[in-house]
Amino acid sequence: MVKTVALTALEVLSLLAVVYGVSLVYVPAAFILAGLMGVVAVEKMLAKPPSVQRKGAGQ
Repeated sequence: MVKTVALTALEVLSLLAVVYGVSLVYVPAAFILAGLMGVVAVEKMLAKPPSVQRKGAGQ
């Protein structure tokens, strides 16, 4: 679990760095790129199978 969180945080930070770098050159391109990366992130999260809870875990 910690490995997944760390990798997700690293991915988010690297994408933010890319968007920041693009925004230094051309701001509208950074907005477009950020929107596309947001769509990819949502599709990536929706593609994961739902987590299964164990019996009695919520009690």
